[in-house]
Amino acid sequence: MISTLLVANRGEIACRVFRTCRDLGIRTVAVHSDADAGALHARVADASVRLSGEAPADTYLRGDLIVKAAVAAGADAVHPGYGFLSENAGFARAVLDAGLVWIGPPPRAIEAMASKTRAKQLMGIQPLTEVTEADLPVLVKAAAGGGGRGMRVVRHLADLEAELAAARAEAASAFGDGEVFVEPYVENGRHVEVQILADTHGTVWPLGTRDCSLQRRHQKVIEEAPAPGLSAALEDELCGLAVRAARAVDYVGAGTVEFLVADGRAHFLEMNTRLQVEHPVTEAVFGVDLVAEQIRIAEGHPLETDPPRARGHAVEARLYAEDPARDWSPQTGTLHHFCVPESVRLDTGYTDGDTIGVHYDPMLAKAVAHAPTRTEALRKLASALERAEIHGPDTNRDLLVRSLRHPEFTAARMDTGFYDRHLPDLTEPSPDPHAPLAAALADAHGRSRFGGWRNVPAPPQTKRYLMAGQEHEARYRHTRQGLEAEGVRVVHADPRLVILEVAGVERKYQVTPYGSQVYVNATTLTALPRFPDPTAQHAPGSLLAPMPGTVVRVADGLTAGAPVKAGEPLLWLEAMKMQHKITAPATGTLTDLCVVPGQQVEPGALLAVVKEAP
Repeated sequence: MISTLLVANRGEIACRVFRTCRDLGIRTVAVHSDADAGALHARVADASVRLSGEAPADTYLRGDLIVKAAVAAGADAVHPGYGFLSENAGFARAVLDAGLVWIGPPPRAIEAMASKTRAKQLMGIQPLTEVTEADLPVLVKAAAGGGGRGMRVVRHLADLEAELAAARAEAASAFGDGEVFVEPYVENGRHVEVQILADTHGTVWPLGTRDCSLQRRHQKVIEEAPAPGLSAALEDELCGLAVRAARAVDYVGAGTVEFLVADGRAHFLEMNTRLQVEHPVTEAVFGVDLVAEQIRIAEGHPLETDPPRARGHAVEARLYAEDPARDWSPQTGTLHHFCVPESVRLDTGYTDGDTIGVHYDPMLAKAVAHAPTRTEALRKLASALERAEIHGPDTNRDLLVRSLRHPEFTAARMDTGFYDRHLPDLTEPSPDPHAPLAAALADAHGRSRFGGWRNVPAPPQTKRYLMAGQEHEARYRHTRQGLEAEGVRVVHADPRLVILEVAGVERKYQVTPYGSQVYVNATTLTALPRFPDPTAQHAPGSLLAPMPGTVVRVADGLTAGAPVKAGEPLLWLEAMKMQHKITAPATGTLTDLCVVPGQQVEPGALLAVVKEAP
């Protein structure tokens, strides 16, 4: 019987496994990098072990250090979570060789399925070895791991070599394995998967389908169970193929078999030999704790003959610290306050005051809603996210809310090209126009008191804010009756709450300042100084770092004075395990190249300057 379990992972999944362990009476051990020394998963575990370093290659990808940590902490079992070493057969063997229980499938099953190339061969599918124009578009894909890393769509043959190189570098950084392959890219398909659970006694449960079609950069954003709109015959076919894949490798534990569904046909993608990020929607629908079942299976307990029945519908949204309107650029900084209504399940690795850094995935949390019907689940989740209090770096919260309410999604007519078609509309700024006034009134309350009043009316006070990338000016007056503003009636104003009557309707504004950053309900404002800093100017054509990261590559032969074309890649930044391409804003001349490979940069750092041609 397992008494102490180490999670060889970090963040949200480590916290989620620890929660089940506490329910089962199992002691927990965390491992953490130096960057994660104060992270939530390290704080909530019963014990923690430091992995010296910050980069994944030096810490969470070092299986030898993790096994040593488990032995030192007295653990008798290791759970890999997802990502990092979760599909590494060598790590699984090292855990078993150390006399520990491995909470996962046998190493031989991982070897058979963890490599996407070998998995396809097992299912009778061969990858492309020579790509021609007739094969386009194609998908470059990492053989190991997941999460969209090491994946590139190639539509022009001339781009293939560069995308192969970028995919290899990204895969090696994320998974310690740079192997990639090429396969046909199925346009406008739905991403549908089947959760399986298998014991050591020959029983395999297919726990229904999930739809994961809403993706950015081939990484899932919104998932739901069951997959809506599938015929009973297609659902049976998918579940049958998933069970066949599991039995082909004598699978044990939790796993997922993934497909693309197009024109009513299922195309096998891969088998993930681990727990998936989206597993909570299956848990909600089937009323099971998949982590508890993983532990029970590892202890040798059999599953019931038949799986539980599905009830209702569940939907999950991944909340990322990123800006979808700026090429999904990850965001960093302090998460001052984070609160989501209790009407939904929240799996997270962060809490108030935590820092979102540059070294790991930018996912803050997963919010999950379960209801009797799909319509009710979507409404419930959208409402909870809309009312969530998220004070910190920019997030994709508004995108999630709009996605959940988009008519194409509510009608279950979505596919993997959803964001390619709708991203501009979904990211169009629509902040509350009265938010700057509410912030200004909250700031003004109690600050300006006069000893007496004159008959001459006082001039209006002004305060400027940056909101949704645009400058806004709030104007108000101090009068004998209190604070006043044009076009609205100030019902109440104090430093935290402002109530404005607009067109006969009273609206409440919760105001929370953190220095120059001000949060008004779900709107983020930046208070601007009265007099701008004249030194904060950059030459036209300046390329600034959109995020903190490391310059991993500069275009071959690129030097100051070189001619460049609009959209031409100049350099690549790596941040949060993804590579981000920095391109020329216009056709002209590169007058300055300010960085070199290996250099770390902060947001707003000058990378290069392009002088536009006349």
